[in-house]
Amino acid sequence: MPRHLVVGNGKILVNLDQNAYIRDIYYPFVGQLNHVGGYRCRVGIWVDGQFSWLDDPEWTMKLSYIEDSLVTDVEAVNNSLGITLLMNDGVHQRDSIYLKRIIVVNHQSHEREVRIFFNQDLNINETEVGDTAVYYPASNTVFHYKKDNYFMFNGIAGGEGIFQHTTGVKRFHGAEGTWKDAEDGTLMGNEISQGSVDSTISLRMMLPGVGKQEAYYWMSAGKSLDEVKKLDTYVLVSHPGSLLNRVQIYWQRWANKLDRDYADLDAGVIKLFKHSLLIVRTQVDVNGAIIAANDSDILQFNRDHYSYMWPRDGALVAYAMSMAGYQGVIAPFFHFCAKALTPEGYLLHKYNPDGTVGSSWHPYFHEGKEQLPIQEDETALVLFTLWQDFLKTKDVELPQSLYRNLIRKAARFLYTYVDSQLQLPKPSYDLWEERYGIFTFTTSAVYGGIMAASNFAKLFGDDERSKRYYNAAENIKKGMLKHLWNEEHGRFARGIYLKDGEWIQDMTLESSVYGIFEFGVLPADDERVVKTMVSIKEGLSVKTHIGGIARYHNDYYFQRSMDINQVPGNPWIICTLWVAEWEIECAKSIEELETPRKTLEWVVKYAMESGVLSEQLDPLDGSPVSVAPLTWSHATFVLTVVKYMNKVEELNKKVINRLIRDADTI
Repeated sequence: MPRHLVVGNGKILVNLDQNAYIRDIYYPFVGQLNHVGGYRCRVGIWVDGQFSWLDDPEWTMKLSYIEDSLVTDVEAVNNSLGITLLMNDGVHQRDSIYLKRIIVVNHQSHEREVRIFFNQDLNINETEVGDTAVYYPASNTVFHYKKDNYFMFNGIAGGEGIFQHTTGVKRFHGAEGTWKDAEDGTLMGNEISQGSVDSTISLRMMLPGVGKQEAYYWMSAGKSLDEVKKLDTYVLVSHPGSLLNRVQIYWQRWANKLDRDYADLDAGVIKLFKHSLLIVRTQVDVNGAIIAANDSDILQFNRDHYSYMWPRDGALVAYAMSMAGYQGVIAPFFHFCAKALTPEGYLLHKYNPDGTVGSSWHPYFHEGKEQLPIQEDETALVLFTLWQDFLKTKDVELPQSLYRNLIRKAARFLYTYVDSQLQLPKPSYDLWEERYGIFTFTTSAVYGGIMAASNFAKLFGDDERSKRYYNAAENIKKGMLKHLWNEEHGRFARGIYLKDGEWIQDMTLESSVYGIFEFGVLPADDERVVKTMVSIKEGLSVKTHIGGIARYHNDYYFQRSMDINQVPGNPWIICTLWVAEWEIECAKSIEELETPRKTLEWVVKYAMESGVLSEQLDPLDGSPVSVAPLTWSHATFVLTVVKYMNKVEELNKKVINRLIRDADTI
């Protein structure tokens, strides 16, 4: 199940589902230690002796965000109860505080007593063993703790704090949890429970006829009871409503910090562009890890998740954010990579947000041979992105601080880890982590990474290294044109692999071949690139009413259709946008930008109601497939919009300059 709403600040991340239930709380690292783990922290209403949880079928939900902010805008209507709830969720822009406002609207003409129930189903440190849930009378709060992780819950309604509370056992010996205790409108008041536990609190208000009233609920997270008590007091003194308003204003100013000319992009594209910037921000830990996705429901499929930092995903996300003018957000990423780099100069498969090595399925020994368990593009793209960031910002201090321990170390590995006969990088795993060989995408990334190192060396007056790196990159380019181009098919191969002692081209249509122009090997309008990208667009287009571009021919991952001629694979948002990026690069007139502009509008069309982008779409109905939000999807949308705006500006300047020249000749 995708996460429809996400709120965070780089220190804490809270995910909500389609019922506005908290499903994930990541703290103290974004993406590491999920203290809910996909269980439901329910919200329910008792009124006129009737009770209903928000996932009951009589509720109609509308999910969105307040414009240009990381504060949600949720409407829940229950006509049978005669109640509407208007809800806003946010995380404080600085502190580890989650805030929720609920405006309760009465459809009926008479005054009614309303009780709102909040269930806290925590699994602190990702296990149900050894939690404690306890009522704290000094502040009329409930807190959960284990070891050095504390979570305190509080609320106010009608000028009063928590009305009732209880704690209890869950999912053990037949106990479902204290949420069941709420369904009669009264909580039993158990003061403390330990083990596999949850808690429930309630707020009470007298709701005027055809009127409305506000209620607030909040959670503070910290490393000790004293810390969460101080944060809870801060919320009370400042008032949660005032804090939520400040959160909204902060993010609106953050998303609009730059004056931009959006050219002819429609309002939907502009809105999703800003929203994507904000969503990406929630997935970036303050310590530098850029997390692929934080949707814990993927655990149901493979007992692992996307809450890791893949250096490749991180680099491409950092690239997009830098191009959009948000270098400050992603600068810690490069320092993270410098610390993670092995002594040999390469980055491993993936990392946990705290910098430790993540789980992997890449072996050190395969088919009787020793190998490095890496995807080499992950190392190379960090250097490529760092150079692109310098070109954008002209900030020389960041790369200078990384020159010895990141740029030079990684460059040494990249230019020496080469097959001397082919003049191509030695085999590694592809960007999809599925096959082992020498791939056009990986090789393009290595070229871009080594060329970036050459540029940095030249920038810092290290001319001998600059020349060495440059020559190495050019040799790889020659090897690509010799071994990865297929004249008969008129396009670049996905890659080559070794079979019975011979290198064989894999001519499977593969969208990631776009890297050959993206990372600077050849210009986008080179005849060979054009033929390749046209083949990709024609051969990987999904021929249903949904459209979009598949990853590659006969993609098996979450495959929805076996009709490969019509559906070569599920449409991926990033792959569809790669084709749009190429079309933007090649455009010679404003008219030629119409097709990529329509692609941006296509992405808007298939975003979730809340503006969240998934990894894939169902080719038959357009519903989200796999994780959501996928950070890479949002970042690629950001990058494509930036490239579109830049291209419009470039083309308009050419028109103006031509008019000036023509006027001068008259």
